[in-house]
Amino acid sequence: MHRRNLLEALTRYAHRHPDEQSTVARFNRLLEDHPNCFERDCWAGHITGSAWLLDPSQSKLLLTHHRKLNMWLQLGGHSDGDPDTAAVAKREAEEESGLPVVLISNEIFDIDVHTIPARKDDPGHEHFDVRFQLRAQYEDFVVSAESIDLAWVPLVDLHQYTEEESILRMRRKWIARQTGESEGGANTSAQI
Repeated sequence: MHRRNLLEALTRYAHRHPDEQSTVARFNRLLEDHPNCFERDCWAGHITGSAWLLDPSQSKLLLTHHRKLNMWLQLGGHSDGDPDTAAVAKREAEEESGLPVVLISNEIFDIDVHTIPARKDDPGHEHFDVRFQLRAQYEDFVVSAESIDLAWVPLVDLHQYTEEESILRMRRKWIARQTGESEGGANTSAQI
């Protein structure tokens, strides 16, 4: 029962993004085959929640210089048993930034599967990341222990902080939504 809401949300996501069917299928397999997929010790992979966290003007994205991975990434983290991935994304954004945030939409914004390298007692594994659009109520963040630093990055300058395709893909999706273009359209990716 606790996995049904995410499976239904992924079905809606697949209708909006038919080009991502193979990734949706990977999520569905994990959800169907591993009832403990919201726990961080599910080494077949586990569900995480991330935030496309924008400033009040919605022109800048908050990125974390992640301490463990030493990369600029969106805020987010482990579900720790919570099957409400939107709530996980919101919680992680608030914990990692010290900011009050609100969901822009309850619908999934993006999904991604990425490998996390082995570290200490944890074997290498995959994060099945569910991303949501959020907005901060103001910009004065607090850097948590999980981050080396945080930065509000103008969306037009995002490529100066990261070359991670999944983050650049989210920028293309965000701009497509703002301009009313199809989210997977070639015109959008050519402009960014």
